[in-house]
Amino acid sequence: MRTPAFTLISLVLTSAAFAAVQTKTIEYKVGDQTHEGFLAWDDAQPAKKPGVIVIHEWWGNDDYSRSRARQLAELGYVGFAIDMYGKGKTTSDAKQAAAWSGEIKKDPARAQALLKAGLDTLKQQPQVDGRRIAAIGYCFGGGMALNTARWGMGPSAVVSFHGDLSNAAPQKDIKKIDAKILVCHGAADTFVPQEQLDEFLREMAKAGADVQVEVYPDAQHSFTNPGVDKHGLKGAKYNEAADRKSWEDMKAFLRKVFNQ
Repeated sequence: MRTPAFTLISLVLTSAAFAAVQTKTIEYKVGDQTHEGFLAWDDAQPAKKPGVIVIHEWWGNDDYSRSRARQLAELGYVGFAIDMYGKGKTTSDAKQAAAWSGEIKKDPARAQALLKAGLDTLKQQPQVDGRRIAAIGYCFGGGMALNTARWGMGPSAVVSFHGDLSNAAPQKDIKKIDAKILVCHGAADTFVPQEQLDEFLREMAKAGADVQVEVYPDAQHSFTNPGVDKHGLKGAKYNEAADRKSWEDMKAFLRKVFNQ
């Protein structure tokens, strides 16, 4: 007996209705310290998906970085907001944030261990195609995302949003960078002046890197974060136009890298 066509359609619609972005927190260890990441994925499709780590601003792995993991899940990726400081360590105090991020930036070995733990935890998730991995980051996290490319840590694609472009641990012998890189930079970012961008481009040229730089007019530091204004940090300001455009640029970039 044949199943009526309308029944099949009803089943499909019912299944789609239950598909939604799922989230969970994941604890993982780096040395003897516990870290807490935030995983987001859309369960509509059972196939394994590209995974993207999200590296937070210097404030810590807060609601903002987690919201970006959710947005990535809505695009069909598995987003994982990793934790660079340790479970529960977030702040709204700029001096504390500068201290925490500075400790990591001046210790490349520690930074590598933290990034590797986040990447490995993402790859271990059953929803993730471990051959298709990207890293994106914001401000402090943007610089750390770029370091995953500098240090050959495996991502195929790296995106820095208003990130620190300086290299805290330049190597004598420049290694070839295989990851494709997108830099989303604010034209009015006083934290990352033109001189730093120029030096970064020279570094990337020596490494033979495939780099795309998008510069957004009038955009100051932290231009993608709607909550940055409440911190009262001079030189940091949300810019809706730059936020929207940089996200669209990232979407096109990832589609191209992952052939989606």
